[in-house]
Amino acid sequence: MGAAGSRVERVLAGDVPALAQLMRDLDDGLPAGRDDLRTLYPHTGRAFVVGITGSPGVGKSTVVDGLITRYRAAGRRVGVVAIDPSSPFSGGAILGDRIRMQRHATDAGVFIRSLATRGQVGGLTRSTADLVAVLDAAGYAVILVETVGVGQAEIDVVTTTDAAVVITAPGLGDEVQALKAGILEIADVLVVNKADREGADRAMKDLSTMLDLRRQSALPSVPLLSVVATTGQGMDALRSAIDGVQARPAEARGARRRQQAEAQLLAVVTDITRAALQAGVAGDKAAATGKPGSVAALVDDIAARRTDPYTAARALLSAGMLR
Repeated sequence: MGAAGSRVERVLAGDVPALAQLMRDLDDGLPAGRDDLRTLYPHTGRAFVVGITGSPGVGKSTVVDGLITRYRAAGRRVGVVAIDPSSPFSGGAILGDRIRMQRHATDAGVFIRSLATRGQVGGLTRSTADLVAVLDAAGYAVILVETVGVGQAEIDVVTTTDAAVVITAPGLGDEVQALKAGILEIADVLVVNKADREGADRAMKDLSTMLDLRRQSALPSVPLLSVVATTGQGMDALRSAIDGVQARPAEARGARRRQQAEAQLLAVVTDITRAALQAGVAGDKAAATGKPGSVAALVDDIAARRTDPYTAARALLSAGMLR
């Protein structure tokens, strides 16, 4: 069996070096990584994936750290994908989350991987779903996905996870931000962290009022919890609330998974189409050709206002140029 098959077998057996290598290849967009993921995909779908999202400063990493402790105490293997801001110079991740979770570094039942956003909006990165699938195939029962914390653009978390935990904190205006951004609508569990601080009672009251409005809109009810993640206060209740989401009827879980599949398919199609378009433009430039119907000619037509982007896109699709 070739090297790729060997790596797939090692990942399925929980081999950490193979797991890390495959994740790196997927994050770098290497074909070998995608080939291995294709082979692994039938072995996925068993893990429960929890998204931890919220604005910067609300204590997401501390909450994740507390959840790792509780899941490990129950004997469950935990994978973590932590999305970090990209360095504006190197493009790499700052890796702050891994530093905060250092006490789990020697636990063989925990695997933590940080990813750089690389400019991707939405709180996640394009390879997040791929890395979650690899951890799933490797046998991690619970996978925690911590978003970068970009405020209003964090709706993407619902398309990658089975449960979305939205965290706010007193004094940051997050309860108002959640209402503006629509983040409240994607929450399966809503948490006010740092509940020992001034303003926590007001934050709980405001969010409770918003949840009452949500219920009037016929949306499902959402648990609202107050926690102090640094001390562990309320963290057992949070774990129980997440377990409640996991225990929802099979029909609800299936609908969520289908929503994820649709979003992932659209994202991949978008990436492939963009890559094909960029390759077409580059190829035409290299060949110094602007013949009618070529990608470069259509770009020129749009720039000169001889056609519009929608008509040009349809022409590309009908000509089979974006395969």
